[in-house]
Amino acid sequence: MVKYREILRLYAQEVTQRGIASSCGHSRNTIREVIRRAEEKNIQWPIEKGMTDQDLQMILFPEKKVPSDHRRKPDGEYIHKELAKTGVTLSLLWDEYSLQCRANDEIPYSYRQFCRFYNDYARKTKATMRIKRKPGEQMEVDWAGQTMHITNNLTGEEAPVYIFVSALPCSQYAYVEGFLSMDVESWITAHIHAFEFYGGVTRIIVPDNLKTGVTKSSRTDPIINQSYQEMAEFYQTTIIPARVRHPKDKPSVEGNVGHISTWIIASLRNEKVLFFD
Repeated sequence: MVKYREILRLYAQEVTQRGIASSCGHSRNTIREVIRRAEEKNIQWPIEKGMTDQDLQMILFPEKKVPSDHRRKPDGEYIHKELAKTGVTLSLLWDEYSLQCRANDEIPYSYRQFCRFYNDYARKTKATMRIKRKPGEQMEVDWAGQTMHITNNLTGEEAPVYIFVSALPCSQYAYVEGFLSMDVESWITAHIHAFEFYGGVTRIIVPDNLKTGVTKSSRTDPIINQSYQEMAEFYQTTIIPARVRHPKDKPSVEGNVGHISTWIIASLRNEKVLFFD
């Protein structure tokens, strides 16, 4: 049971919502909603001694006493289809669902129940859960950790070849190209070739925090290399670097780097590629 009396008492003493949440053991969302409902119904501290938390719940949240079969059940199939669209989240769909219920004088499920209902639907129907990375939304890019080598036919000198890798998370479609340098020019050229290969430009590019792309890494305000940023503006895309030491921010390209290391670099380890100056 939510400690309604204690929440209102602490709020009257001008304790912050964070402090109330810590003291009462409830989430800040719960504290915020209790205070909002109390203000709407003009309920303030002090409260009559005989009024219990259960009485306050009946006043502030009468819908909680309504049997679940009197509530409007969410449409699991509709939710699943909408989640496949760019930018659509369970939070947005619950908000729309709640507005529809109130417009029809129906009582909606809470957000937590709404999410639980969808999860149950997905499990029972074996529906594929929401794809976090939508088709064509992101392109993950990186340099492979391992290099290859080409040999000068005249001098026998070996030159390293740096492997650029890009991947589309939804389809796992990858593009790979070798360069003799990891400078900014090679980095941007690789992106342009990848766009040509895929036949389009994604809305977001997710690079690692390498110096050719990110001048200064930061959790909140990374500084993108100027030439790299100008390329993004020209192609009307957005660069969002992965967090430092968070390879899961770009799992697709990381996985493809592993495949390339095995099936291209390692498999060609005994082959000699010659070039002429």
